[in-house]
Amino acid sequence: MVDSLSPANEQCSCRCIHHERVEAAKKHALSPKQNEHLASLFKAMGDPNRLRILWALDSEEMCVCDIALFIGTSESAVSHQLRQLRLLQLVSNRREGPVLYYRLSDSHVSSLIRLAMEHFKMEEHRNV
Repeated sequence: MVDSLSPANEQCSCRCIHHERVEAAKKHALSPKQNEHLASLFKAMGDPNRLRILWALDSEEMCVCDIALFIGTSESAVSHQLRQLRLLQLVSNRREGPVLYYRLSDSHVSSLIRLAMEHFKMEEHRNV
């Protein structure tokens, strides 16, 4: 029996080119700049601590001290992660007196995370 995840099951059993499909993919392709930006976004979300920060900020804004306690790491480490997330426009902040509160930049960030969660929930149901 051939494992469905084996390399043999990832390739066609014959070599054939469907030029119309290749051309359609080229027309639909991202620009190099778009591709780089999207890869950076997913790379940022691929870090477990950054993802935990984003998930926490999905429910309400938090300051660095709160996020550090939630994650169980230093405030310095959280600040570093937040700086990266802010550069990618995934989070924004506001100052209230001495406290700097962070929140998700917009609903799209929340939607990305929630869609990914839905995808994995569907996969869990298929594998049961």
